[in-house]
Amino acid sequence: MEGDCLSCMKYLMFLFNFFIFLGGACLLGVGIWVIVDPTGFREIVAANPLLFTGAYIMLAMGAMLFLLGFLGCCGAIRENKCLLLFFFMFILLIFLAELSAAILAFIFRENLTREFFTKELKKHYLRNNDTDVFSSTWNSVMITFACCGVNGPEDFEAIPHLPYSSLEKATPEACCQRELQSREGMFVDKEACLTGVERFQNRQGCYTVILNSFETYVYLAGALAIGVLAIELFAMIFAMCLFRGIQ
Repeated sequence: MEGDCLSCMKYLMFLFNFFIFLGGACLLGVGIWVIVDPTGFREIVAANPLLFTGAYIMLAMGAMLFLLGFLGCCGAIRENKCLLLFFFMFILLIFLAELSAAILAFIFRENLTREFFTKELKKHYLRNNDTDVFSSTWNSVMITFACCGVNGPEDFEAIPHLPYSSLEKATPEACCQRELQSREGMFVDKEACLTGVERFQNRQGCYTVILNSFETYVYLAGALAIGVLAIELFAMIFAMCLFRGIQ
């Protein structure tokens, strides 16, 4: 009976570590995507060291989980006490680090406020300058989501015009309505839009539009984070039980 219990514990340990392995692979993939993202979306928040460092933390945590999931699977199948003890100690450190990161993310969540993005937009946005990553990214976001600025077209009133647009209103070209929401989409009426005719402009701010679009995914990410912490906790329990059960 004791042998059956130990065998069951071993395979449960393997199962939980396989999930940790997959979770690490996912975090590793997301971290790499954020760092090398060709669209430059990360440039919108790159001015904040806390947010930019978060991508590297995610990358490091993903790599560690990937490695430890693999070691945990090997330790469980081979019933190696050294590997199991090594796994337990490091998964405990990762568990505490993730818990600390979640608490810090909650504390510093005000860095993602409407005011923060408005300040960064007014400071770094260069209108239709597609050679600037920050401006090009904001233009892509506004075109894709059919929105304008953070709060609306009024965000651009304090941003200087380019020389060739001195007769235009503050609204940039990316805020003009298009028949198809992409850079290749035809303008409904570009001239009217740029001279201030509101019915040819996207008047809604991007902050509200994007928040509504990704609200479900934020809750999903939170649920996944809780799930990962729970899996790690059970993995540690099974590791210790298996460690004590191996003769």
